[in-house]
Amino acid sequence: MSMSLFWPENKFENSLFRTNRNSWFPPLDFHEEEKEYIVNAELPGATKEQVNIDVREDDTLVISGETKKDEKYNEGNTHIQERRYGSFTRAISLPRNVKTNDITAKFQNGILEVKLPKDENKTSSGRKIEIK
Repeated sequence: MSMSLFWPENKFENSLFRTNRNSWFPPLDFHEEEKEYIVNAELPGATKEQVNIDVREDDTLVISGETKKDEKYNEGNTHIQERRYGSFTRAISLPRNVKTNDITAKFQNGILEVKLPKDENKTSSGRKIEIK
């Protein structure tokens, strides 16, 4: 796949840039196979209930949600904090040949996998994606 087929919506696409203490961008991979595209996003510590996936009518895939710091660490002092907490959003413009009505997603071991089947006769339509 040529990288010109889709464009990340986040300005700092290839980094773990934090806009502030309470937001972050999960790293992801966008892979093309013969019959589908596959997006894998790293969301360590998140549950599928904390993650939302939407396809907007402008053919943008939006992965968003929020992770929270473990309550057991509210007392005392944290000396090193490298894990990310807070809200996150990733948005990528999809290639025009994605069958948006057939997109599937699953979440396992901190990795969100979104499968985007290809269709050469596609029409645009936004929708919410259920995570399994």
